[in-house]
Amino acid sequence: MLSSVADSSVHRSEHRLDYFTESPVFRPHRRRESPGLMSESHQMSEIIPEQIKFGRIAATVQVTDMAKALAFYTGVLGMTKVFENGDPVGFVILKKDSGELFLALNRTHRAGTAGVCHLLVNDATALYDFCNRCDVRIIKGLRDQSYGLRDFIIADPDGNRIDIGQPLT
Repeated sequence: MLSSVADSSVHRSEHRLDYFTESPVFRPHRRRESPGLMSESHQMSEIIPEQIKFGRIAATVQVTDMAKALAFYTGVLGMTKVFENGDPVGFVILKKDSGELFLALNRTHRAGTAGVCHLLVNDATALYDFCNRCDVRIIKGLRDQSYGLRDFIIADPDGNRIDIGQPLT
C-alpha cells in the first residue's frame, strides 16, 4: 500500500538558508518507527547488496521557458533533444556523448545558489572560452582546484548553476 505525503511515518527534513554561508541548514524531524522500516541504527550500518546495480542517473533541471532553455542547452552546450513530452512540451531529455540531462517546465521556478548538475568534459578551457564568446553568464571563472579538477560555473537562462570540470591528470 502506498503511503500518502501526509503520512506521519514518512521521514521529512526542514531546511532553511543560512544567509551567512549561503548553504542549507537541515533539521530532521523526529522520526517515528513504523512496521517495515529499518531502525536508524540498522540503516547506518547496512550496506547495499552487491548484486544491486545502478543504471543511468540524470539530473532534472527546472526551467521557466522551455524554448529559451532548449536554445541554450542545444545551441550553446551542443546537446540534442532525444525525447519530449506534453503539449505544450513540459519535459525534455537531452544528450551529448555520455551526458544526459532532463529539463522540466516549471513556470514559477526560481534558481538557487547551489549547482543543479556537474558536467565533466575533456577540455574545460575550450568550453570556458566558447561560453565567453557566446556571452554565457559565468558565475565562477576557470581555475585549477586542489581536488583535481579544472572547473568553472555557468548559469543557464533561468539562473540554474552548472558546474563544469575536467580532471587534472
